Amino acid sequence: MAIEVSNLSFRYAGATQWALRNISLSIEEGEFAVFTGATGCGKSTLFKCLIGLIPQMYPGEYLGRVVVDGLDPAQTPVSRMAQKVGMVFQNPDNQLFALTVENDVAFALENLGLERAEIERRISKAFKMMGIEDLRKRSPFELSGGQKQRVAIASILALEPDILILDEPTSSLDGATAKKLLEELGEIRRREGITVLISEHRLDLVVREATRLIVIEEGQIVADGEPREVVHDLLEDGYEKVELPKLSRLAWMLGLRGADSIPVTREEFVERFLGVGK
Repeated sequence: MAIEVSNLSFRYAGATQWALRNISLSIEEGEFAVFTGATGCGKSTLFKCLIGLIPQMYPGEYLGRVVVDGLDPAQTPVSRMAQKVGMVFQNPDNQLFALTVENDVAFALENLGLERAEIERRISKAFKMMGIEDLRKRSPFELSGGQKQRVAIASILALEPDILILDEPTSSLDGATAKKLLEELGEIRRREGITVLISEHRLDLVVREATRLIVIEEGQIVADGEPREVVHDLLEDGYEKVELPKLSRLAWMLGLRGADSIPVTREEFVERFLGVGK
């Protein structure tokens, strides 16, 4: 098991409300788990617990237990956790600071004391994975938002983590750029065998890559399971606090409501209604 969370609750110092309330979940190795929910529901707080930033750097009341890749993030130095779990934050500018893209990606590797040949191998592999070989000598501050996000992800992939966490990585990207990035992350997950956790509002873009969909509301998990089943159940319940895939909602309105047949992608919608692709 990659991640085990048991009865996790957390309240930031000075806050009256709990950011997380009795969260329990297990994530298996190799999953692509998508977390969704309204802004402020607790997704980012949960991710910070998984890498040890909470409670080590954010004070507050912390209850429960978390085990990530055999380690307790609450008791393990964040620097050590970073070698197991890589996290890409919402704003890539917070992770880019060097004069060149190459130096940014190499920074953490150099701090680990790796030999130059190993650093070069990892940098080259990460650049190839993210398709940014041509950005190697560029300044990160002259890149587009999409390019910056790719560099930020490459800097984490170069650490070769077992688990990759991405906190709303497409929030500043247009739909086409976001879709392409999410598809590439899905391919990296399949090829490298890493576990991916991602928070995302636009389920239309990410659901095709997901093996798991987890909905959080006010610090609690309200739905968790195979994406099609979760989408079906939320439609059946009339749940409106997350933006479900548009074609799933359209299919529901048109009367296609089977738990096994509700489409979650464009291709599935076309196949169900037009018989194309059978």
